[in-house]
Amino acid sequence: MKKLAGSIIVLLVLSIQLQAQKSEIFVKDSVAVRGYDVVAYFTQSAPVKGNSEFVYVWKGGKWYFANRENQEAFKASPEKYAPQYGGYCAYGTAGGYKAPTDPDAWTVSDGKLYLNYNKKVMENWRKDQANFIDKANKNWPTVKLQE
Repeated sequence: MKKLAGSIIVLLVLSIQLQAQKSEIFVKDSVAVRGYDVVAYFTQSAPVKGNSEFVYVWKGGKWYFANRENQEAFKASPEKYAPQYGGYCAYGTAGGYKAPTDPDAWTVSDGKLYLNYNKKVMENWRKDQANFIDKANKNWPTVKLQE
């Protein structure tokens, strides 16, 4: 009986770990976009660190905002402000894989936020952005299922 209970616990832990790894949203310690305010990319054209006083949970991540106004804007229309490809690196998604992102490596294009691994990758992304967006859009349905 103890072996069965132990096996069930191990399977439960593995199941939870797999679900966490296959997250559609890039989170670190349950926090989306490393705690940066995604609305600010649009309203201030800059990365702005969020405040733990203004948090909204969406798609399994805690989204931080600099102020209540930005928090409410996101709540009303999260798809409008959330980064493309779940906040994973847009360049990586174009290449067919998930990669973490740096909130300082960003681009807003056609009303959509794209994040990249770092500023050097962002520079490469911007050189052929339309092509990379097309590739990433095609790859995302498969990439988002990756661990």
